Amino acid sequence: MDTIESITLEVADLSAAEVFYAQAFSLGDRLRLRQSDAATSGFRGYTLSLIVSQPANAQLLLGDAIVAGATATKPAAKSLWGFGGAVQAPDGAVWNIATSSKKDTAPPTRTIDSIVLLLGVDDVKASKAFYVERGIPVGKSFGSYVDFKTSESSIGLGLYKRAALAKSVDIPAEGSGSHRITIQGSLGEVTDPDGFQWEGGA
Repeated sequence: MDTIESITLEVADLSAAEVFYAQAFSLGDRLRLRQSDAATSGFRGYTLSLIVSQPANAQLLLGDAIVAGATATKPAAKSLWGFGGAVQAPDGAVWNIATSSKKDTAPPTRTIDSIVLLLGVDDVKASKAFYVERGIPVGKSFGSYVDFKTSESSIGLGLYKRAALAKSVDIPAEGSGSHRITIQGSLGEVTDPDGFQWEGGA
């Protein structure tokens, strides 16, 4: 079983979210949606990253998301590490769309190479230990950031200090209530130190 088989976003308006995600990203069974009226406000404490092969692909997906109803939180731009931007979906989830490439080498496509879930945490050391103790090995780790080693078919998993994660997508770090996300994968039914809930995969 993959570390993360799929992500379920808990949304207030299920039919509207289904239309948005079909138009914006088309992630198939990797992204599931569930009706929820759980109280939540502000930053949900996580971001979802879509990694693509070139800037034109990132621009295309960002544009499609905005046309479908998302709000740009961080305009697409070149950076030290590549190119990317971020949007907030109508349901409140924040999506970062990025590439390590700074040049286009082919016509733009909507092809997504990988999906990465970044959890904003209060204590990186404690959260890192929680996942390592449950058998998820660390790929890279430095200071306030941890990147876990997952299989190629798995959705990626990383940890970042909550305030730093919010800053990376240009939104305020304040938030309370439900994260409005559930993770399906190899850990089964557990809740991590920051309240992110896991459940068994298929």
